[in-house]
Amino acid sequence: MINQLSWKVGGQQGEGIESTGEIFSIALNRLGYYLYGYRHFSSRIKGGHTNNKIRVSTTEVRSISDDLDILVAFDQETIDVNYKELHEKGVILADAKFDPKKPEDTQAALYAVPFTEMATELGTSLMKNMVAIGATSAILDLDIQVFEEVVQEIFGRKGQQVVDKNMEAIKAGYEYTKEKLAGAETMQLEKADGQKRLFMIGNDAIAMGAVAGGCRFMAAYPITPASEIMEYLIKKLPALGGTVIQTEDEIAAATMAIGANYGGVRAITASAGPGLSLKMEAIGLAGITETPIVIVDTQRGGPSTGLPTKQEQSDLMAMIYGTHGEIPKIVMAPSTVQEAFYDAAEAFNLAEEYQCPVIVLTDLQLSLGKQTVEPLNFDKVEIRRGKLATEELPEIENKGYFKRYEVTEDGVSPRVIPGMKNGIHHVTGVEHDETGKPSESAANRIAQMDKRFRKISNLKFDTPIHKNAPHEEADLLIVGFNSTRGAIEEAMGRLEKDGLKVNHAHVRLIHPFPAEEMMQLVNSAKKVAVIENNATGQLANIMKMNVGGHEKIHKILKYDGNPFLPQEVHTKCKELF
Repeated sequence: MINQLSWKVGGQQGEGIESTGEIFSIALNRLGYYLYGYRHFSSRIKGGHTNNKIRVSTTEVRSISDDLDILVAFDQETIDVNYKELHEKGVILADAKFDPKKPEDTQAALYAVPFTEMATELGTSLMKNMVAIGATSAILDLDIQVFEEVVQEIFGRKGQQVVDKNMEAIKAGYEYTKEKLAGAETMQLEKADGQKRLFMIGNDAIAMGAVAGGCRFMAAYPITPASEIMEYLIKKLPALGGTVIQTEDEIAAATMAIGANYGGVRAITASAGPGLSLKMEAIGLAGITETPIVIVDTQRGGPSTGLPTKQEQSDLMAMIYGTHGEIPKIVMAPSTVQEAFYDAAEAFNLAEEYQCPVIVLTDLQLSLGKQTVEPLNFDKVEIRRGKLATEELPEIENKGYFKRYEVTEDGVSPRVIPGMKNGIHHVTGVEHDETGKPSESAANRIAQMDKRFRKISNLKFDTPIHKNAPHEEADLLIVGFNSTRGAIEEAMGRLEKDGLKVNHAHVRLIHPFPAEEMMQLVNSAKKVAVIENNATGQLANIMKMNVGGHEKIHKILKYDGNPFLPQEVHTKCKELF
């Protein structure tokens, strides 16, 4: 009996690799197992190697595993690319169609199963993925009936005959592999707790959070890995009186979202690094006009088109300093799917309360990695609209203009929806006075700049740093952001077993940086390891700018397009001692 399993399916894009992993993981999720999945795919519609690695556990997991128990291969390339992850008792289930060859330097067992041939005999070769699921079930000694509900949901609209044929394919793969095993030891999973949990990607959580947070308009242009946010909202917003517009480019998307927010509608736009570059001038417009806007940046490999379907965390500096000139902005960085939901909802509150752009920063692993999520608590979501006037405004003497940009002690000015009586004012992208009229006065410039930055000087943000700091004096502080949290948490446990005292700080508010909290953690550690998926150590550099501790801070970087594995973090941290 095992309490954890690592399973991977691979082949050419367009062969049903994603659906194979989807059916397998959904069924196990419904049994109550915790799952974490990560897809490796090429930036093309069809062709090119792709794989889906899924971790199944009786306890919560937040990262992909170091090794591999079962590799399902639809071609030889899948074996050649992935076999080194298999441990000595691992198993390769390969389609007999391509006469699979096992590399000499692996002790894993190879079972050739005629996925394609069996599926063809049942009616279509397309069902070879279902045969593979059946073969996997045999290895796990898993009752194939657990897949019936999922198969019914996915194929039911095509008719009961299609459902039955797919179940037949699963059964055929199961029975063939059982016979092939001939009494060999299986990898039977310990029974799960049977609890019902969500199973979703970070992008869906962000979209759900936006809906819960009152968002009713989205303008966006499709781009990997952000498109699922738009696809989700296209389905949901119309039923709530909202709408989604696919714009001609990212510039139009950002300006449309600004216009909607100016009109009083909570609006969002989402993209990846290249799209954010195009949105920067518009973000500056939102900053100087103090118009709320929520922007999602799903980081991916850059620069330019770069590695559009691979993991990277290289947009930090761009999100903080990318706009020309200086404006206040808030940059949030959720580290789990749950946080992605709650942070997306809260982003709209912060945008309206502080009247500035709010960027929700994720990365490809968090945005597209699918994982088990505890039921979301919608009662925790609240709507706060800041200083938005909702009652009739008093008449202004001499029919003057409303002071939309009034210099206030907290830096936040009163805000109105266009058309409100006595609320008339100018809106312009040039520097302006309190009523919005253009002004190049030096004194006014200083007053307005200071006012805008005063807004976020005392930003209230729940949990700017997720802390797991059991030691008052630590040998090592590990720092990360976004999706590296799971790998760091596992590495932390291993380092503790090695005898080191380890604290962990995961940054959830990138800007304004929580310097005071981080300084306390840095000062109480002998060494600091900053884990990030980029080549220059951007988070480490931001820490040095805000906290100091240059002599303590060590950069542990990975920028090959792949996520960190727990063992990599463990090994690199040990090398510091």
